[in-house]
Amino acid sequence: MKRTKAERQNLLKNTIDETPFITDEDLAKKFSVSIQTIRLDRLELSIPELRQRIKSVATDQWNETVKALPLEEVIGEIIDLELDKRAISILDIREEHVFSRNKIARGHHLFAQANSLAVAVINDELALTSKTQLKFTRQVRVGERVIAKAIVEGNNSKGLTVVHVNSFVGEEKVFMGTFQMYHSSGKGVEINETGN
Repeated sequence: MKRTKAERQNLLKNTIDETPFITDEDLAKKFSVSIQTIRLDRLELSIPELRQRIKSVATDQWNETVKALPLEEVIGEIIDLELDKRAISILDIREEHVFSRNKIARGHHLFAQANSLAVAVINDELALTSKTQLKFTRQVRVGERVIAKAIVEGNNSKGLTVVHVNSFVGEEKVFMGTFQMYHSSGKGVEINETGN
C-alpha cells in the first residue's frame, strides 16, 4: 500500500517514539523506501540519527544514576539500567574496533563493553572486577551491533557480587561472561584485583 509522504512521516515519528533505537535500515525495510528517504524524513521532522538518540537517552536517564564510574567511561551506550539488578548497553562495531585485515572485532572491545556494564550496574561509588570467566562464542564483524545484557545474581560466599553478562548480535549470543565484583559496601573482603 502506497502511503503519502505525510502519512509515512507520521508513522515514522510514531515508530521512533515507540522504539527509539530502531536503525534507519530497519525503518527503510518497514516502510519499503530507501535509507536516504528515511534520512530525509528524519531531517524534516528534526529527529536526530540513532547515535544521537541513544546518547540523549543515556545522558538524560543514567548520568545521575551510575555511581561506580563516569558515564562517559562506559564502553557502549547504556539504554536500560536498574542498579543492583540489570543493565543493557549497545555497542556499534566500527572500523576502529576491528582488525584491518579481516574486519573482525578485537575481543578486548567486547570484554570492555561487558566489564564496564558489570561495573555500572553496581549501586556503589567503588566497584572493581575481582575475577572473570569469559567465553567468546562467535566472531563479531564491522557494522554489527552488540547488545550486552547484565544480570546481577547476588553475592557469593566471598562477599563478591556476581554479575552475568551475555552479549548478542541480533538473536545470536556472541559473548558470555561472569564477573565477580568487589565494591566498597562489601564487608571485609580481600581481593586480588585483576581488572576494573
